[in-house]
Amino acid sequence: MYDASDPRASLAQSAKAKPTGPFAKPQVGLFPAMPSPDSGKGYEAKFLRSQNIVVKNIEITGDAEFTRLGQVDEYVALSLDPELHFTVSANGQVEEFDGYTLAIIPPGDSTIKVTGRGMLTLLYTTKSDDLAQLCPNNAAYAGENKVVPPFQAWPDPVGGYRIRVYSLDIPAEQGRFGRIFRCTTMMVNVLDPRHGPRDRTKISPHHHDDFEQISLALKGHFTHLLRVPWTPNMDHWRDDAQIVCPAPSACVIPPPLIHTSLSTGADENQLIDIFAPPRVDFSIKSGWVLNADEYPMPQKDTST
Repeated sequence: MYDASDPRASLAQSAKAKPTGPFAKPQVGLFPAMPSPDSGKGYEAKFLRSQNIVVKNIEITGDAEFTRLGQVDEYVALSLDPELHFTVSANGQVEEFDGYTLAIIPPGDSTIKVTGRGMLTLLYTTKSDDLAQLCPNNAAYAGENKVVPPFQAWPDPVGGYRIRVYSLDIPAEQGRFGRIFRCTTMMVNVLDPRHGPRDRTKISPHHHDDFEQISLALKGHFTHLLRVPWTPNMDHWRDDAQIVCPAPSACVIPPPLIHTSLSTGADENQLIDIFAPPRVDFSIKSGWVLNADEYPMPQKDTST
């Protein structure tokens, strides 16, 4: 149920049958209040996971370095802070850039060196089990959510794996929803900043049939509104939830919970939505995925 002013109102509506429950619970990470299982020179990191994604949110307080050896798949580095400077190396390639940037890092060995003060978010799939084990909510995924299909990566990028760097200095465009990038493992939508509270007469409650959403708040203040669908079995019902999430924070919204998010901060509010694997419905919208020419969609199965 999207407001008419929301670009997502043009998305094709799903005809899938609704699941019957029980339904997974949302997961919430209020990062400043959480313990840090990973800290070192110049940084302190907090973690939260969904079924398919690990969020590593890092406060950078000086020079810091992060190395992955034998990384199994692509991961994403994201920073909204232009005062941070990065030197990223992977498989013989070296790239230097400032913050307010999204970078896709290839599988294999890689190192991220950061200088300055600000915030860095690293996004991995849960195939990086060593990182999943650091998440305080890891036990919530001891049994998989059967509503979410098994994770399957998308096709390899055009021209092969390499470091890819994208500036987030992209103006809003009428009819386009945020600033969307995808890779083989995930889709990241850096939504356009919202200044001040959201208009409560133009919200967009909706649900996803079979994929989770992580809403990562990096600036401002948000309230996530969640509703569990009713089924004939009242044991599956739960009260509506209003989850207050000041930045930096993350909220994992499992399917098929009805949800919408309100920015409530008086100044700039910045939300990033993350999905793994990438969303097909966003991908087929012309012009929505800004690096679509580098990452092909899966081929449709025409064998049946």
